[in-house]
Parts: sequence; C-alpha cells; structure tokens
Amino acid sequence: MKAKTLGNVICSAVLLAASLWGQTVAPSPASGQDPNNPNLEALKAQLAEQQKQIDQLKLAMADQMKLIEKASKASPLQPGQDSLALPRNTALGDVASTTPIIPSIAPAAKPVLSGGQPASASTNPCDGAPDTNAVPPYLRFGSVCITPVGFVDATFVWRDKNAASGIGSNFGSVPYNNVVNGKLSEDRFNIQNSRLGLRVDGDWKGTHFIGYNEFDFLGTSGASNLNTTNGGVVPRLRLFWVDARKGGWEFLAGQSWSLLTPGRTGISPLPADLFYSQVMDVNYMAGLTWTRQPGFRVVYHAGDKVAFALAAEEADQYMGGSGGGSAIVLPAAYTGLSGTQLDNNNFTNPYQGPQLTPDFIGKFAIDPSARFHAEVAGVLSTFKTINIVNLPAGQTFTKTGGGIQAGFNVEVLKGLRLITTNFWGDGEGRYLFGQAPDVVVNANSTLSLLHAGGTVDGFESRMGRFLLFAYYGGIYIGRDTVIDTGGKLVGYGYTGSSNSQNRAIQEGTIGFNETMWANPRYGAINLIGQYEYLTREPWYIGTSPKATHDNTIFFDVRYTLPGSMPKF
Repeated sequence: MKAKTLGNVICSAVLLAASLWGQTVAPSPASGQDPNNPNLEALKAQLAEQQKQIDQLKLAMADQMKLIEKASKASPLQPGQDSLALPRNTALGDVASTTPIIPSIAPAAKPVLSGGQPASASTNPCDGAPDTNAVPPYLRFGSVCITPVGFVDATFVWRDKNAASGIGSNFGSVPYNNVVNGKLSEDRFNIQNSRLGLRVDGDWKGTHFIGYNEFDFLGTSGASNLNTTNGGVVPRLRLFWVDARKGGWEFLAGQSWSLLTPGRTGISPLPADLFYSQVMDVNYMAGLTWTRQPGFRVVYHAGDKVAFALAAEEADQYMGGSGGGSAIVLPAAYTGLSGTQLDNNNFTNPYQGPQLTPDFIGKFAIDPSARFHAEVAGVLSTFKTINIVNLPAGQTFTKTGGGIQAGFNVEVLKGLRLITTNFWGDGEGRYLFGQAPDVVVNANSTLSLLHAGGTVDGFESRMGRFLLFAYYGGIYIGRDTVIDTGGKLVGYGYTGSSNSQNRAIQEGTIGFNETMWANPRYGAINLIGQYEYLTREPWYIGTSPKATHDNTIFFDVRYTLPGSMPKF
C-alpha cells in the first residue's frame, strides 16, 4: 500500500510539472510599456490558474501522506505477507513451529494430510521461484521445503511429596504419607522438555509427501553428576516418519503417535491434529490412551469430512512395571517368564521379548464442520508364551485381547471446546501409559487378560492470546487373582498384594498458556502454568493409608522458533 500511494504522489507531481512546462508564457513587458497592455492581463490570468493547480496538488499530496501514515499504523498483515508484528489476538499457531507443539484448540485451515485439500490439486511451490514475501521464510533444499520445529523450555516443577520422577509424573507410584518420601517435598528446574526437529514438504507428480522428525532431551543418562557439576541431558527420539498422500489415499511409515491416540481433527499424524492435552506434564494425563511407536498406516479420506484408517504397529507382551505402574506377580514355577517372554520394563535388549503379530488398530473419524470432531477406534493384540516348565513338550499358550476408544471434540461457544476421550479394553493396559499390565499368568501357565479403562474429560478456552484449560482423568484397573501351589495368592489385585497394585488413579488439573510476544520472523515467548492433583488407590490396603495423593505445580517459560510450511 505504501509503494502504491507514494507512486500516485510522484505521478501527480510529474504530470503537473509537464503541464506547466508545456504552457506558453508571454514575455514580461519592457520598461515603460503601457500598463493597459492586454498581454499583461493574459499573463496574470495564466499565473493565477497555475497557482490554483499548485494548490490542488498540495491538497492531493496531503491526502496521500495521510493514507501512508494510516497504512503504517494499521494492524499487521497476516503470515505470508511482509510484516514484522502480529496483532494481539493472533493465534499462537501462526508461529509455525508452535503449531506442531501447542495445537490451537480450534482447528485452523485443514492441513494437507487431514483432508483439507487434495494433494493432486496443487503444484510444488518448492520447485518454483522463491517466495520473497514468505513470513517467515522456510528453507529450500532441491525440490523440497524444510520447516524448523522446536522450542526451548525452562521448566520449574514443585511437588509436596518427593516422587523423584523429574518433570513427568509417575502416576502409579505417588508416595504414601507414612513413608520417608511422603514426608519430603521436591522442586526441580528442568530443560529436558525442549524440542528440536524438522518437517520436509514436497510434491511429486500430484503426490504430496511429508517427512517429520522430532526429539526432546528426556533420554536416560548414565551420568551421576547431573545435579552437581553438569546439567547434561540426553536427546531422545520422539517422532520419525514419512507420509505420502495422493487424492484420498494416504500411507505412513515410521515412528509416529499411535493411531489409538485421540485426534482433534480428521485422521492425521501431525501433532497439531492430535489431542494429548495442553498440560506441561510430559507424561500428559492419567487416563489418556497414547504411545509413540513404529508401524505402517493406511488412511482413506472420503472428502474432508470422513476418514478411515488401519494401522499395524509395534506390539508388546507387557506385564507391568513402567510409568510408576506395578507389575503382576507370577506363579513360582513361571518367574522365568519375566524379562524373557513378558516385558517387565527391564529388558536389557528392547527386542528381547517375543511377539506373535503386530497390534492392529482401526479408526473412523467424522468432521461435519470445524466445530465438531468425533471418532471411534479399536485395537487387537495377540499374546503367546511357551511352557518353560515342560519345554520339551513345546506346549504354547495364545490369547487375543482388544479394546475400543471413542470420543469427541466440540466447540460449544466461540473459543470454548468440550473434549472427552474414553477407552476400555482387555489386555491393552500399556496404552494407558503403562499403568496397567496386559496379561496375568495362571498357575497352569495359561494367560489371562487384565481389564483396564481410562477417560479424559475437560474444556479448553481461548481468549485472544490466553488459553485456559482444565481436565479430569481417570484409570481403572481390574483385579485377577491366581491361586498358586500351596494356596498362595498371586496375580494382580489379590488380598495381600503390594500397595503399588493400583485399582484407581485419578487426576484433576487446571492451567493456562499466555503468549507474551509473537512475531512470525522471530518466534514467540509463552508463559505456561499448571496445577495437578493426583490420587491413587490400591486394591489391597494392608497397614498403609487407604489412598495417597500429591499436589504438583508447573511453571514454564518457552521460546518457540519461527518457521512455516509452504503453501501447497
């Protein structure tokens, strides 16, 4: 607008100058000429007309300068235009690498992979002339575009019990009040949730493809001086996948969020399209079904409102022991199954355990509008062990388990969304963040599936740059008592079992996310806070209190990198 307005001023000035230059000016009367000479009167009239035109030009230039000043003070332009600032109510997702990290509660324009636009309808912008107006610019490499993904987190966490779990809550192992750690509190400063990665976009003969990589610093370190002289932490791979779509068909291969993870919109592997809450807790919510694991996925998009998917993902014969959850107790004759045929979260080799088949997951999602998303998903798992007592006979035992997940995400008022996701399964406890074992081993070496279910319900409300969220999450784990030789009770949840064999885990949390500053060329700064109240109740009480709980407070300062995907 500035250039066009200034051009009008210049053109007006040039045209007037040319007009004046081209006019014939009578010579000045000689000294002593008759004052009534008609040439003198014509000259006066001509000068008066020229003065009138000059005054009109001054008025026009003044109007044009007002327009220039008004344009310079107008609201900054949207991403993709040349602007250095964002209006106060701009969504956080306008800073690109925030979008895959803190998704907007109201889905923006549908991304390519969730059915918003056919990949075959666009050409490859990464092959064309550089977009000098891109805000912020993405990197170009050959015929693909590379978008940085990442942020820097400085997190403070305080708990009224010394759970010794770092930044993430171990939901199943909250200390009791009558033990040492239940009488001590903890506070930590932590940067491990910081994240780095990249997204690669391209289009080849009508097929849109995306490569996505993301890692954080929550890896396990063998160093013993992390809190003494060196805060060194270890990178950990989160996501590493490639996805290709042509028309309504889409294929994904690599490590992604499981298809069983609830979605916000459509069926998509992009983190911005998934629901894993807005909390700072890196273990998210009690009751949430999720994992990140390798596999293959096929999706069919019937337009942009309906999608079907089928996935084959990494399986695991899980007996408990991860994420603070308790493991089952095996019959005395079959303790050798632990860590060999059943995963006790202590494998020296992650590929040590046998697996008969992948986990098969199917999902159906419907999005009649941007304000409503609903989905239903199912998972099927198969377990197989061999009788180690009578190994020469080669007697094997097979059991098939399954579960169903359903939920919706609906905008009931502008900026206010209600969310619910619910899961129930037999032999699928590991998808509840490992809080429940999958199977129990009977005294005759056969397998029994353990019942488990979870729910997350809450709301998210965005007001300008301020996001308020609150959720309730709950997990229920069934009991399965096994009578071993001599009448001894084993299994899960039996009378006399450890108080770490939980029956119910519940969480209530509330928090906020305030965008303090955002600029598409430089990134964004956010302040994030969360309060979490967590309770757990075991199946058997013994001499311990009936239940235990803890209070946790998170406070985080986050800087997010700039970057945005190209427009396909």
